[in-house]
Amino acid sequence: MGVMTQHLSILPSTAAVAPASFSPQAAFPDPDSCWQAVRRRDRAFNGRFWFSVRTTGVYCLPSCAARPPLRKNVAFHASPEAAEAAGFRPCKRCRPRDWQIEAGLSGPVAKACMLFDAGDTESQPSLAEVARRIGLSPSALSKRFLAELGVSPRDWLVARKRERFRKALRDGERVSEALYGAGYGSPSRVYESSNKALGMTPATYAKGGAGAHIDFTTVDSDYGRVLVAATHKGIAAVFLGDDDRVLERDLRRDFPAADLKRNDEALGLRVKGVLARLYGRKPSALDGPDVPLDIVGTAFQWKVWKALTEIPPGETRSYGEIAARIGAPTAARAVGRACATNQAAGVIPCHRAVASDGRLNGYRWGLARKERLLAAERRRSG
Repeated sequence: MGVMTQHLSILPSTAAVAPASFSPQAAFPDPDSCWQAVRRRDRAFNGRFWFSVRTTGVYCLPSCAARPPLRKNVAFHASPEAAEAAGFRPCKRCRPRDWQIEAGLSGPVAKACMLFDAGDTESQPSLAEVARRIGLSPSALSKRFLAELGVSPRDWLVARKRERFRKALRDGERVSEALYGAGYGSPSRVYESSNKALGMTPATYAKGGAGAHIDFTTVDSDYGRVLVAATHKGIAAVFLGDDDRVLERDLRRDFPAADLKRNDEALGLRVKGVLARLYGRKPSALDGPDVPLDIVGTAFQWKVWKALTEIPPGETRSYGEIAARIGAPTAARAVGRACATNQAAGVIPCHRAVASDGRLNGYRWGLARKERLLAAERRRSG
């Protein structure tokens, strides 16, 4: 099962394939959303960011049960490594390095992930060995991976290898050192799949992604400011917020190697289509073409995102109902993660996904905005 860019019923593009990654950090929230998650001790944000407290010198998961800190003493980090590089130590109460367990994975799957990660790149433990150590058969462990993560152990390991390779290049290692350090047996293997691993050749990626170009613009809407970013193939991101500077900063953080350029005029038709979707209707002929997407996702994520577009405006479905809809009834947790990694707010309407009891939870752009989106859709549908 690979990674892909697609069109859904929204006319997907044929964009270059980009890497799958188990890391949720592609969906790093804005500071206001991070702070609200910390105040709520929201487990849905575990693994999407970590926060540190200057007065205690520790960093924690958003769900940490310790006494809430003052906002002025808090900073947010994209990974445990980033928090530790800034001089903070892990909290002994919430164990922020064990976020897979806290994020809702079952004990066996979380332990399997850690065992796979702990293996030497030259002698990766086999599925049978890891399954034996946690007391499951290989087939049973594979089924749990598919149910909870949406991918097989093999695809999860491939994604982790690619992430190690990309990180080494970002850290300045030479291509040859990075590929062998990540566990690739030969240069030909990584060059053959460079589009899947990087979206470009390794040498280009190591130079910061020279040549990748994304236009963006910001407009007003009923739900605050909207940032729309697009390649020549389709929409790359739709962000919601209250401050253009924050939205632009988040775009640069999510696409650090791209050539980003504000281009209000070129994106006029794209914006009309995005706003039509945000307002709960399909774009009309007056809006120009429908909304092609140039975003990255695994086959499982695309199934989830397509199912979201099939939920009528104003209605909601639980993660479990969406999982059943795509033929994976035990994959509610993986559905939640697919919603969390959605980069196209409104176009892929993840605001229509709710908890099993109907509660609104886990929305990157803020629960108040999620509630407003659904309320407006219900009014228009009524």
